[in-house]
Amino acid sequence: MKYIAPIALLTLSNIFMMFAWYGHLKFKSAPLWIAVVVSWGIAFFEYCLQVPANRIGHAYWDAAHLKTLQEVITLTVFAVFSVVYLKEEFKWNYTVGFILMILAVFFVFKKW
Repeated sequence: MKYIAPIALLTLSNIFMMFAWYGHLKFKSAPLWIAVVVSWGIAFFEYCLQVPANRIGHAYWDAAHLKTLQEVITLTVFAVFSVVYLKEEFKWNYTVGFILMILAVFFVFKKW
């Protein structure tokens, strides 16, 4: 239960970051400078969630664990975002690649 807060904050921060990184792709006619400024504005809120997530999470995990969690959450959020928001196809090879990356979580978190 104590791990919920950092994971929830990381998930929320990733949702903001997906919009900052990729949301502008639906608005290609907008000038690039506007896309950059809007993305920075969205990223500010991402950082407001990311920094506390890492501070809280560091009480339970080391930095490598936090980074690994971040990447798995990012892949999960990205997969949903790309299909739902960008309306892109999620191909079988993406699934295989993501599974292999998630397999890395096992190696990072396993106590050897």
